[in-house]
Amino acid sequence: MRVLAEVQVDAKQVERLTERIGQERQQERDAAVAAYLARPLAQREDPPPGAVAPPLAVVEMDGGRLQIRAAADEPGETAPGPAATPARPAAVLPPPAAGTPAAPAAPPPEPDSAADRPTRSQHWREDKVGCLLAMTSAVSDVDPCPGIPAIFVDPLKSLKLAQGIGHCAVPAGAPFQGAEPEGEDPAQDERRQRPGRPEIEGRRVVATRHDVDGFGPLLAAAAWSMGLFSAGRRAFVADGQAENWTVYKRYFARWTAVLDFVHALTYVYAAAMAGRTFAAGWPVYERWIGWVWAGQVRRVIEELAARQQELGQATKEDKEGGPRRVVQEALTYLSNHEGQMQYDAYRKQGLPLMSSHVESTIKQINYRVKGTEKFWTERGAEAILQLRADYLSDDEPMEDFWQRRQAAATGQRPYRRAG
Repeated sequence: MRVLAEVQVDAKQVERLTERIGQERQQERDAAVAAYLARPLAQREDPPPGAVAPPLAVVEMDGGRLQIRAAADEPGETAPGPAATPARPAAVLPPPAAGTPAAPAAPPPEPDSAADRPTRSQHWREDKVGCLLAMTSAVSDVDPCPGIPAIFVDPLKSLKLAQGIGHCAVPAGAPFQGAEPEGEDPAQDERRQRPGRPEIEGRRVVATRHDVDGFGPLLAAAAWSMGLFSAGRRAFVADGQAENWTVYKRYFARWTAVLDFVHALTYVYAAAMAGRTFAAGWPVYERWIGWVWAGQVRRVIEELAARQQELGQATKEDKEGGPRRVVQEALTYLSNHEGQMQYDAYRKQGLPLMSSHVESTIKQINYRVKGTEKFWTERGAEAILQLRADYLSDDEPMEDFWQRRQAAATGQRPYRRAG
C-alpha cells in the first residue's frame, strides 16, 4: 500500500484486520463442521452436490510448534476451553462393510507421541496441520518399485533422515562425523526417483490450535466437502503418534492406513546401530530396511526380538539412546504399526508411502507463525493459522470468501459504544 498507493497503514491496524478476517473464516469453518456433524451417520460419506471424487484421496496429518503467550499476560485473553472445540460425536461412521479390513488396534503411547515429548519452554505449544490431497496414480498387479531406492541405503543420506526425525547419534567407527546439513530433502529425492509414485491434482490445508478431539472433525468435514470419501482409493498417512491414529479410527477407519516410511526408517536405523559399530551395524540396517520396504516387517520384528534377548530388557537405569532402550522402543514401534507397513501392497495400489506433503506444508506455515521473537495469543494464533491454511490451499478458499463478504456488505458501519 505504501509503495503502490502512497497510503501509510499502521501495523496495528493490519494486525487487527487480520485477526478479524481470520475469525470470520473460523466462524465459516466451524459452521461447516457443525453441519457435517449434524448429518446422519449413514450419510457422512455421501458426496456433497457438485463434488467430483478424485481417483485417489489422501489425508495426511502432523503437528507443528508455535509460541503462545499465557492467558494471564493478555488483557481479555482466556485460554481455550471445551467450547472452543467442536463436540465429538459418539460414533462417526457406520459399521465397516463385510470384507473391509478392521482398523488397527489402539497401540500404547509411542516414544515420539506429543504427550511424551518434554516441553522445552512454557510458551511452546503444538498446532495441528492436515493436508487433504486429490491425487492420481496407476494401479498395478506387480510392485512398480520392488527394489528400495538408493536414497534409503546411502550411508550419509540415511543418517540424515534418522537424525532429522529421531536425533540418532552418529554410529561409532563411521567414516563420517555427521550427515550433510545442506542439500535437497531426501523425501523429495525419493518422490522424483520412485516409479509409480502418485501425483497431486489438488491440495487443501487445515490448521488449528485445537486438540485432537477438535481437529478430527475439521479434517473430516474438509475431506467430505472435497468429495474424498467417494474416491475409489483412499489412504490416511501419518507417523506413529497416537493422536494421529485416534483421528484415523474415528473418522477415516475405512481408508487404508499407511505409516510414514521415513519414521519407520528412523527406528530401524537406530536399532540396527544400537550397541554396534558402523561396520557391524550397517549390513544389519541394509537387511532390515530392505525387508521393511518389501512389506516384510515381521522378519525385522523377529530379529529385533532376538536382539532384545541378547542385550536384555531395558530398565529405568537405561538412559535415552542406550542400546537396550533403543532396541525396545524400535520393537514396540514396529510391532504396534505392523499392519500399517504393507509398503509393497501400497505401491501396487499407487498409494503414497510418506507424509512428506504435510511436513512440507508445516514448514510453510512455520515461516509465518514460528520464530524466537513471535508470540501469539490463542485468539490470534487460531486466526492466523486459519488464514495461512486458506492461502496454502490450491482451491483458493479466500477468493470465494472475499466474494461472499462483498456480496453481504451493506455499506453501513456497525455502531459500537465507546469504552
